Amino acid sequence: MLLEQPKDGCCRKCKGCYHRGILRDSGTTWRDPREPCILFTCKAGVVTETEERCYVPCTNPLPPAPGQCCPTCNDCRVNGQVVSADRTVRSMEDPCLRCVCLKGRLSCSKRACPVLNCSPSLIIPPRPGECCPTCKGWRALLVPQGRCILGSELVVPGHTYRPDRCTDCGCANGTSLCTRPSCPVLDCPPELQHTKHGDCCPSCPVRGLRPPATTCTVGRKSYKDGEIWAVDQCRSCVCRQGTVHCAAQLCPQTNRPCPPNHKLVTEPGQCCPKCVESDGVCTVFGDPHYRTFDGKFFSFQGPCKYQLAADCTNHTFSIRVTNDARATKTSSWTKTVSIKIAGIKINLGEKRRVKINGERIQVPLESNEVSVSETEESVLVEAKTVGLRLLWDGNSFLEVSVPAAYKGKLCGLCGNFNSVSRDDLMTRTGRIVMDADKFGWSWRVGGRKACSRGKGFAPDIPPLQENHRCSKYLPHRRFRERLCKPLKSDIFAACHKHLNYLMYFKSCLVDMCECPSRRCYCESFTAYAHECARLGVSLPNWRSVTGCLARH
Repeated sequence: MLLEQPKDGCCRKCKGCYHRGILRDSGTTWRDPREPCILFTCKAGVVTETEERCYVPCTNPLPPAPGQCCPTCNDCRVNGQVVSADRTVRSMEDPCLRCVCLKGRLSCSKRACPVLNCSPSLIIPPRPGECCPTCKGWRALLVPQGRCILGSELVVPGHTYRPDRCTDCGCANGTSLCTRPSCPVLDCPPELQHTKHGDCCPSCPVRGLRPPATTCTVGRKSYKDGEIWAVDQCRSCVCRQGTVHCAAQLCPQTNRPCPPNHKLVTEPGQCCPKCVESDGVCTVFGDPHYRTFDGKFFSFQGPCKYQLAADCTNHTFSIRVTNDARATKTSSWTKTVSIKIAGIKINLGEKRRVKINGERIQVPLESNEVSVSETEESVLVEAKTVGLRLLWDGNSFLEVSVPAAYKGKLCGLCGNFNSVSRDDLMTRTGRIVMDADKFGWSWRVGGRKACSRGKGFAPDIPPLQENHRCSKYLPHRRFRERLCKPLKSDIFAACHKHLNYLMYFKSCLVDMCECPSRRCYCESFTAYAHECARLGVSLPNWRSVTGCLARH
């Protein structure tokens, strides 16, 4: 790659090309408006002129569109491979053959590779499936005014130079001008193609008098002439006169990440991934702390039964949680989870016990409506009909995932899933409040029997802040901070730039105020590690290092 220093800038860039009085950037391609089949490409100070070779894979093509070279076909299909709109397909036998589908019409052509401006020893051959060679590295040279560098040659204006027997180059205004032919598309496999002495392009062997074959054999399977089969979602093949011809759809390459709250997904039956809205995820952990579908963080220690999330539009599912005070004065933890969907009631209890319609089941379980499986640390419930997923560790950690189709349709402690976090504390009556306790109590369901503390479940009880619930005794405070400190340490450092640990650290301090097991810090660690995993950050050893081994 040849670099130049622009007159109006401080940074070097790939050398452009002067062509017919116009300065072109390196990497651009353009046509001759009078001859649309003539293509020009600028590459590091070299203009390559070549003729576009058309390939017509249909029997009744339409004439070329104005300004275009090649005829088009009504069917966007090549060798059996369907070409999606605005996508490109390449032939697996000839990677330089490209077909594109625009507005329902297919156009196929082959172009010659641009002339490279590097020494032959620095040329990298094309990899399998690629069309053109490339240059290794880059160089910055001082070239005399008006002259050209081509490979390792200094070319004087008016002189010609032949980098190979099929390419003729000249020099004008410091730009190398080269012409080279485009080779035709061949109908024989690459292993039979041969370039004769003195020729620029390969050719197929002359067919004998024997009739063409009527079948193709691939592995142990035979295909009839004209039969099409799919290799996978991106590749298809067709049998033509004993020869297999294949095509592969190319997915666009982009370095741009998906927008916020979107993820890259390859949908069933599709070849190329695309950005789709991410699932909504609500997390419950510890003395219950909640992170809503829209990312609102709050704590609510109600010791009763509450509606966590439900489809309040079409009523396809509902999730309720029962909190247990565990013999504490002000704390509570999620004890059981109840899911209602499609006439099925699923109960998730302590130690990962699972009941369906009141009967204890053995995990794993698979049915048309529900899948229940077990990971190393949790039980996973998937409701197939609605796309709902629940992860429950049998202790206090719960993660609920819903597809983007439920945006704006949900209600409960997990919020309404409308991408706006400021309205997540909306009560059952539709009133937005600032007090998490008032919000939480509004979603209480069931009677007094569902509460694990006889007193203190009325909604007019003032919220309990950390400094009211926790001992101010300095050694006790330091003890809590020491146990929660791993969240700030190297154990979780790989995730710190992706997810702020502060809310999880504060939640950990609250959990350690009244902790019957003395291991309540693990619940904040678990929630943080799960959210990191969703963001693509692996923390493989955090459990063993912190002593928070999964409970069975």
